[in-house]
Amino acid sequence: MTPAPAIPEKHDGELGDRSSVRLWLRLLSCTMAIEKQVQRRLAAQFDTTLPRFDVMAALDRRGEGMTKSELSRALLVSNGNVTAIVRKLAQSGHVSVAPLPSDRRASVVRLTPAGRHHFAALASAHHDWIDELLAGLAGPERRTLFQALGRLKQSLEDAQRKAAQ
Repeated sequence: MTPAPAIPEKHDGELGDRSSVRLWLRLLSCTMAIEKQVQRRLAAQFDTTLPRFDVMAALDRRGEGMTKSELSRALLVSNGNVTAIVRKLAQSGHVSVAPLPSDRRASVVRLTPAGRHHFAALASAHHDWIDELLAGLAGPERRTLFQALGRLKQSLEDAQRKAAQ
């Protein structure tokens, strides 16, 4: 099997001027490369999709279940997207959908026992894949990058708050 081509690097990989844009593009290309690998592996090894994985992960974190609206807000997607994904997961027996006792118009989605078992296998494989994909970063580099991204996240929140004023 031939190795996958390297991720293209613009401007010879130099930061140069317009460093903010170049940094953002590098973050984006890394994120997209990781996401693409995870999507391919989920499809090949588990015949599932990243959106289904994300819904199951959200439900796994909330054992009592979530309404479709709560799922939509948690995953930052539309109610229509959540409804279609939940329908597929219900057809495969991984989630159950039942009317919400306090509001019969809404429904609560929960992982079934089979869904919990399936998600445990997905999550374990996912962790292994991410470990493999980030193996090129040593512990100190990971900590430095994690801290820098934390500062970036705070900067983004500050900019968003300032723009909303």
